Amino acid sequence: MEKILIFGHKSPDTDSICSSIVMEKIAKHYGLDAEAVRLGNINKETEYALNYADIQPTREISDVLEGQKVILVDHNEKDQSVDGREKSEIIGVIDHHRISSFETSTPLYYISKPYGCTSTLLYEIIKKENIEIDKQMAILMLSAIISDTLLLKSPTCTQNDIDAYNELEAFLGIDASQYGLEMLKAGTDLSIYSADEVINLDAKEFEANNKKIVIAQVNTADIEDVFVRKEEIEFAMEKQIADKKLDLYVFLITDIINTNSKVIALGEQKEIIEKAFNVKLDENDSALLEGVVSRKKQVAPPILEIL
Repeated sequence: MEKILIFGHKSPDTDSICSSIVMEKIAKHYGLDAEAVRLGNINKETEYALNYADIQPTREISDVLEGQKVILVDHNEKDQSVDGREKSEIIGVIDHHRISSFETSTPLYYISKPYGCTSTLLYEIIKKENIEIDKQMAILMLSAIISDTLLLKSPTCTQNDIDAYNELEAFLGIDASQYGLEMLKAGTDLSIYSADEVINLDAKEFEANNKKIVIAQVNTADIEDVFVRKEEIEFAMEKQIADKKLDLYVFLITDIINTNSKVIALGEQKEIIEKAFNVKLDENDSALLEGVVSRKKQVAPPILEIL
């Protein structure tokens, strides 16, 4: 039997990595020969979760061969996916994002719900199918929920995410809020990364009306710790704009403590930020977005609507 590859989006976050590993365990429960892989480096937050669960990082790939069977988690858009995906056979998708630029030549299993986290969907599948859960699976799913919902504070968080969080916390017998804060803080240390690495830690590409944009995001406990590197970050952004022929590059610095974000916008379409959020970009091409923490729900939709 051909091995099925399971992966999340490029520049993987904690949900993409953790969900792919949990999905591998679900696939093997049904007798499928599956392997969780990743489409980029693992960030410090995800590393913290994997170390806590005593799990080694998954294998990294950059492309797939023609006819390769794949399962997508935490994404569906082709620009965010593996190179060569159009030649692969997508047999399943588990996601919580908008559906865009997606088509297949064969039928598939597609589960998508407007939850705060893909791992919440996986947890519901596990419960419905009576799949035995172990502590590694539980900490991976809990970590993903904490990451994607910013400890349940994000506007993307649903009651389903809260219920899964509470049940997984009880199963593990830990203080999820304490664990989660330590995990999130682990991901805010960006000092070891170059500017190019910083803007690619969690970057997603979007396309609408023949316009190409990237929305990148990093979490921090103090916005100024990241903004002080603005000059080198903007240089890296400009290079990405030139290399990828982007119309807009949006870089979000999100304060996980005060739940605000500072945005830096570059590119020919940067004025869209002013229209989308009713703010004025200052001389640094930046603005404070109060109460904005979610790329999926608060940032991408108004930008794409204007595009």
